[in-house]
Amino acid sequence: MAYKLNKTIVLVGMMGAGKTAVGKALALKIGVPFLDSDAEIEQAANMSIPEIFERDGEAFFRKRETEVLQRLLVDEQKCVLSTGGGAFLAAENREMIGAQGVSVMLAADLALLWNRVRHKDTRPLLRTRDPRKTLADLYAARAPIYALADLTVAGCTEYSIEQMADKVLMALTTRQDVLETL
Repeated sequence: MAYKLNKTIVLVGMMGAGKTAVGKALALKIGVPFLDSDAEIEQAANMSIPEIFERDGEAFFRKRETEVLQRLLVDEQKCVLSTGGGAFLAAENREMIGAQGVSVMLAADLALLWNRVRHKDTRPLLRTRDPRKTLADLYAARAPIYALADLTVAGCTEYSIEQMADKVLMALTTRQDVLETL
């Protein structure tokens, strides 16, 4: 099936929700480029996100994140864009995404998120004494903001990346302003 993408699809949600993996699969299905805002930030800074957090702090990183989102949403062609877990929290970013694209929240329960992130040391916000509690606190604080996304697609442990991409694609087909079937 062929598609025409009219707005950038912006994947939002918690760390470990699958934004990057599902985003890559979704972009392939639709036939559009895939971009990852965290990868773009790392490339621009020539540093990893944990290194940016350590050297310059979270506030500095969030400013760069907004700048990169603005560039990707305005300058780039329509695409699937994966964002970092904190990107959608800023009202400015949500407004930009709403004006230039469609936000799709990938929802996952805390157990699934923890299972996916617990063995990774690339999550600077989880470098705490009790990372599971930190994740739970972030989840509780962020869930109401993620709920503001235009679309929500729930994941579960049984879904493969392909199945989750199909679920997102199905949700997007309800929005003719975003995705047209040719």
